[in-house]
Amino acid sequence: MSTDFLVEIGTEELPPKALLTLSNAFRDEVLSQLNNRELSFGAVHSFAAPRRLALVIEGLAEETPAREMLAWGPPVNVAFDQDGLPTRAAEAFASKNAIDIADLRNKVESDGKQDKLCHRATLAGESTESLLGPMVEKALAALPIPKRMRWGARREEFVRPVHWVVMLLGQQVVNTRVLNIPAGNQSRGHRFHAPDTISILSPSSYREQLRQAYVIADFAERRELIREGVTAVASAAGGNAVIDDNLLDEVTALNEWPVPLVGRFEERFLQVPAEALISSMKEHQKYFHAVDQHGGLLPLFITVANIESTDPAQVVDGNERVIRPRLSDAAFFYEMDRKTTLEARREPLKSIVFQAQLGTLFDKTERVAKLASELAAATGASPALAARAAQLSKSDLVSEMVGEFDDLQGIMGRYYAIHDGENEEVAAALFEQYLPRFAGDQLPATATGATLAIADRLDTLVGIFGIGQPPTGSRDPFALRRASLGVLRILVEKKIDLDLHVALTQATSQHGIFSKKTTSKEETAKQVLTYMLDRFRAWYEDEQISAEVFQSVAARQLSNPLDIHLRVQAVHVFNQLPEAQALAAANKRVSNILAKQDGERQSTAVNNRLLSDPAEQELAEALAALINEVRPLLLARDYTDALKKLARLRQPVDRFFDDVMVMVDDAALRSNRLALLQQLRDLFLQVADISLLVPAK
Repeated sequence: MSTDFLVEIGTEELPPKALLTLSNAFRDEVLSQLNNRELSFGAVHSFAAPRRLALVIEGLAEETPAREMLAWGPPVNVAFDQDGLPTRAAEAFASKNAIDIADLRNKVESDGKQDKLCHRATLAGESTESLLGPMVEKALAALPIPKRMRWGARREEFVRPVHWVVMLLGQQVVNTRVLNIPAGNQSRGHRFHAPDTISILSPSSYREQLRQAYVIADFAERRELIREGVTAVASAAGGNAVIDDNLLDEVTALNEWPVPLVGRFEERFLQVPAEALISSMKEHQKYFHAVDQHGGLLPLFITVANIESTDPAQVVDGNERVIRPRLSDAAFFYEMDRKTTLEARREPLKSIVFQAQLGTLFDKTERVAKLASELAAATGASPALAARAAQLSKSDLVSEMVGEFDDLQGIMGRYYAIHDGENEEVAAALFEQYLPRFAGDQLPATATGATLAIADRLDTLVGIFGIGQPPTGSRDPFALRRASLGVLRILVEKKIDLDLHVALTQATSQHGIFSKKTTSKEETAKQVLTYMLDRFRAWYEDEQISAEVFQSVAARQLSNPLDIHLRVQAVHVFNQLPEAQALAAANKRVSNILAKQDGERQSTAVNNRLLSDPAEQELAEALAALINEVRPLLLARDYTDALKKLARLRQPVDRFFDDVMVMVDDAALRSNRLALLQQLRDLFLQVADISLLVPAK
């Protein structure tokens, strides 16, 4: 038998940014416990609104499955004495398993080694109803809540005060308590439109009963209604709504009965950078903005009210009166900031500590300026522009605008640099230094921006490693993992030919900490290089490139990310060829043979007069031809075509190992054949160690 189950936890308004996470975690934890008890169920519907977390589970089994129980007791020679009477051990076993002493002789089985007392029984299933209360309690206790709270005189804790609990199995209330609140069937509707309690008739009626009480409980449904409504009212006002997914989720979590409304603000505010206006509307008021057909910001906003007002104009007017001082503040900050140049703002940076052992933000800009100037040759930037951009890179952090809206760092730096008359590429670099900000984000468009982005991250990396605070486990306070991936993406995707070890060595040279540390600059540069290149692993996992492919290139111990990437892509293509596994196995065999030669590198000079076997003659000819053929490809870093050509070696290599004995008694002949194998090995190693493509046994 099965029936539907409903649980609703009614609370005060839940944290909007955490609502969806809490809902998903609650669902997953409850389902995990049901699965652990082998309770079958059908479709699952999760609900999340500002004042409730709920689940409807269809077709939940009414009891757990019956279980077969097997209990082994003491061996027969321990269970019975010489007279065949039960010992204390047997009596204890009988008592524990509720067995009549007289039946013990019938409870003897072999466990495969010896005869023992054995009790088999079928345990009846437990009532699901009796399990649901503890399951819900455990699920709530497991939610990812950083800080729980108490309310009133209660000792129970949750993210917000809990006021009611609904638990129905079919149409029957589950007799239990959750957070010391008795479960019932009484829910509540919209705080204003339907403040009275609602008697939930059954789990299947839950969604519709709440809708009639002005609550759209389904988070996904509510989100789409808001998306459609915001888009529609913006279009009716002559604009196109810009809907940020994170803001949409937050607004969805703030509303039970969403009603989108359009408000306006004075056009004079459009003189302020659009990003500042958008940030003010989004962060402080949770408004969506709208743009014209050219992407220009329009003087209107879309708010989502949690009430269906009989006079929406009053709601709009209230929101317009709230946003006006916010935008006035932004306009004031912008006007005041432009009175002080970015150059003049460098002085206050001397009193702002970047890291206690690494100095101030001013010190950091000085280091980055020198490093950026040195990197410019590789990135194609002007050394002077790169250095200038670095000097001004943190100046906007002490501006009024960024102090109020920290997400505008870099953005306002660009506007202020343009206002100060700085070079356009320098101004662009002040914003681009933070790119990419996340996976899939855009990269710096200018050479100066790319140079500054690389230099700033490398300075942080070598500094933090240099003071002995590298990331550990999940702890990464300086976001060094993200910084490393950002550098790799810039170098690879913008095709910047930069030796990272050289760049890191240059970065360490700017720091004064190494004169006071036991760790040398070289050691730190190597540590950071290893750490950064190891980020490629996750990169290639996302691209479905095997770990063996990356390892084959990593074995070369290269330090140019662009070159590494080209090799990995080439080996990945090569690994799909039908010849790949045979050649990888042959290379592994060659590697093993050469490794046994007293640790000395084998000569590659082959004496053609000693090539007596047709198979070794064929291999020598193929190698000689391919060495000349792939040389220009390797110089051009066309590793893909080079490996495709080397794939032609499969047949002569296979024939060589089938027909030729390498380790012959004749020393000259043996050395000549080893030299031939060394040529083969070296030819492939110019791209990667493909012997590592052989799957581990």
